[in-house]
Amino acid sequence: MRVFPNDFAAHLASGATTLAWCWRITRGDGARLGFTDHDRPLQFDGTTFEAASGFSASELTSEVGLTVGNQELSGALRSDRLSEDDLNAGRYDNAGIELFRVNWADTTQQLLVRMGTIGEVKRGVTAFTAELRGLAHVLQQERGRIYQPGCDADLGDARCTVVLAGATLTAAGTVTALLDDRTFVASGLTAFTDDWFTRGLVSWTSGPNAARKSEVKRHSLGIEGVRMEIWQDTSRPVAIGDSFSVSAGCDKQFATCRSKFNNGVNFRGCPHMPGNDFVTSYPVAGEGTNTGASFLP
Repeated sequence: MRVFPNDFAAHLASGATTLAWCWRITRGDGARLGFTDHDRPLQFDGTTFEAASGFSASELTSEVGLTVGNQELSGALRSDRLSEDDLNAGRYDNAGIELFRVNWADTTQQLLVRMGTIGEVKRGVTAFTAELRGLAHVLQQERGRIYQPGCDADLGDARCTVVLAGATLTAAGTVTALLDDRTFVASGLTAFTDDWFTRGLVSWTSGPNAARKSEVKRHSLGIEGVRMEIWQDTSRPVAIGDSFSVSAGCDKQFATCRSKFNNGVNFRGCPHMPGNDFVTSYPVAGEGTNTGASFLP
């Protein structure tokens, strides 16, 4: 049962209320932003809630049990603190959000109605829609390790132990030509074989995307030079002359871990796990083994 502070409960029971909605967003980088549907800024709990008349909220729903209750916020990109570049860069992915009901005439009267995280964000030309996921959403996420043939560590992390700072695993390049929004030709990478950086990570060191990262979809050697294709468009267009560093890619397979990184002892998968062929195999007369079974990595 939700308990209202006495003064706030009295205000609600008075029959003439002065109420507003307030949202507080806490991003993964620690930045905190507040917004309200009131026509002037409100301040409480150490946060200034900027007036954002362009916001509108869908119906707030709650479900019985562990079903996730969702809500959507829609708004125009009007705030100086809420930029399209930040949305593109993923700074609001899985950000924490708190929803308050506030007496705008006396902001000491307020109630935290819901907490959750930001889910899918859809962007249009001049507006956005953000999904608000309830706390029960966390209970639907996988926790712990999963038995699988592929490695579940990230290349270079504490469980993997590979040091990416080496000259054979990290290189610096410069964009020399643009083929499309996600594909470019780069200099400085001719010493590496085809696919060496596929599934790797590009870290932009200059240009409008500086300090941002892009995942490599395909690294190949073509007639025009070293071609790099990234999975998603960058938040701002890549330009000729932009510099970057790129780390080697890993396909999470044991053979790659052993041959490419000499790190088989730290492989975090189960390469000898029987697959579907083994499960559906059957004995054959005159043969000393089941067909379809394979235990080689």
